[in-house]
Amino acid sequence: MEKKSSILMNRYELGRMLGQGTFSKVYHAKNIASGQSAAIKTIDKEKVLKVGMIDQIKREISIMRLVRHPNVVQLYEVMASKTKIYFAMEYVKGGELFNKVTKGKLKEDLARRYFQQLVGAVDYCHSRGVYHRDLKPENLLLDDQGNLKVSDFGLSALWESRRQDGLLHTMCGTPAYVAPEVIHKKGYDGAKADIWSCGVILFVLLAGYLPFQDPSLMEMYRKITRGEFKCPRWFSPEVRKLLIRVLDPNPSTRISIAKIMDNSWFKKGFKPPEMQTTPQKHEQELVAAVASSSSSAEIADSKAEGANALKPTSLNAFDIISLSPGFNLSGLFQKANVQKPEARFTTKKPASDIVSKLEEIAENERFQVKKKDGVVKLQGSRGGRKGQLAIDAEIFEVTPSFFVVEVKKSAGDTLEYQDFCNQELKPSLKDIVWTWQGGEQQQLPQQQV
Repeated sequence: MEKKSSILMNRYELGRMLGQGTFSKVYHAKNIASGQSAAIKTIDKEKVLKVGMIDQIKREISIMRLVRHPNVVQLYEVMASKTKIYFAMEYVKGGELFNKVTKGKLKEDLARRYFQQLVGAVDYCHSRGVYHRDLKPENLLLDDQGNLKVSDFGLSALWESRRQDGLLHTMCGTPAYVAPEVIHKKGYDGAKADIWSCGVILFVLLAGYLPFQDPSLMEMYRKITRGEFKCPRWFSPEVRKLLIRVLDPNPSTRISIAKIMDNSWFKKGFKPPEMQTTPQKHEQELVAAVASSSSSAEIADSKAEGANALKPTSLNAFDIISLSPGFNLSGLFQKANVQKPEARFTTKKPASDIVSKLEEIAENERFQVKKKDGVVKLQGSRGGRKGQLAIDAEIFEVTPSFFVVEVKKSAGDTLEYQDFCNQELKPSLKDIVWTWQGGEQQQLPQQQV
């Protein structure tokens, strides 16, 4: 598509190519409506499917939507055609931090500033259950203000990816920056592994070279596993002490991020970033285009009164990819013949009518109703095989006159939930439903996208 026209999806004007990889190309672009610069990453669907990169693409989209931090490259939206997937991302024009390091060591104050921003971003990622697993100067970008931005979450893992032992087991990352426990292949804590990589990066910024290096990869791994490194003479005593604690080959005694941030050297001139105030969805709440087997997170109690007290969630192009036949990514992210945990319907009725109808159903079935942030939560009063049945109905606004409602079981027995949907919910909603997903009625039209 980018070869035929410089306009992408009537939303972005494509410019020069910034770079390319085996399966993707990255272009500079401008949002036509706002004039804002962006980086558009184009991914070839067929190539991705052939090499089995489905999970990696899914994970990268999920994680970039999940981590909204001033020092993390932002994902604006995801679009798709029949042959391509498009990531519209923040354009960071200062280049890689690696380019600064190749010119020589940095002054201590500047190195500390970058390290503060890196640790702050990584700490936020960990708080969201995200482990980067490939932290290195090549994946750290600088904006025009000289602020650091963490990028490239292609090798990242989510907290939910851990095995029953609570550890991650995939050996990945760049050899010179990888933690010793990752090399051992016996399972590792993703947070501890990221801390080690942050320590290597700090050393590189201050020294201008790697702490563990050798022409032989096996010898380099031996040095890493033993924690054998030597600080140059210009390192201050405070930095030396901190690095010894960060580059501790024993993950159980390695310093935590909380203690790093409480370190006197780290705290000099530290200014916490101004966080975004717009609430972001948790990864488990992402639409089925990204996570087909997720379940809704618990919604806090709300005493909002009246149907109009609930404000529906706005839906952008990313969210409705899976609803439109021409832009459907479900083949990438869903296994065939798997029972979906959610049901979805479209309606032209206003949000107030949708909420009123759900409240009417709740009253008839003796469900309690709670409303907050675009979600109507129905809590059953009768005990079932697996406790009381609880259902979340989340309302998404596509346009002022068109809504998508996603219904999910948040507690109780799956069979009881399916019986309730088929015998009570669907018949009761027939007056306001335009079509249920997968039904034989009219499908969501392309022009709604």
